[in-house]
Amino acid sequence: MLDTTVKIAAIALNIQLEAVSAEQAVAGQPHTGSATLGEFGGTEIGVWEMTPGAMSDVEANEIFIVLVGTGTVQFEETGLTVPLAPGDVMRLREGQRTIWTITQTLRKVYFA
Repeated sequence: MLDTTVKIAAIALNIQLEAVSAEQAVAGQPHTGSATLGEFGGTEIGVWEMTPGAMSDVEANEIFIVLVGTGTVQFEETGLTVPLAPGDVMRLREGQRTIWTITQTLRKVYFA
């Protein structure tokens, strides 16, 4: 996508959302989806979205920037819970087990 254009409105991007699997759902009925925008220097760039609810995940190496929405990400190994809001930048490491709890639909741009 970025290979053919120089600008993308990540907030307005149409992302197909699917229900989180029963194995990952923790609370509510969250839906997630993503769109890969391209690659830059060997790094995948994309947009990910999650609707309100909670889900468990196992992370990949990633840096992300929250565009819209609010929630928290909890790290199971340490119990640390980090609040998320627009403008926040965060790093995730491969293999970390997390619980994402979203209160307002969250959309982020990720670099993995």
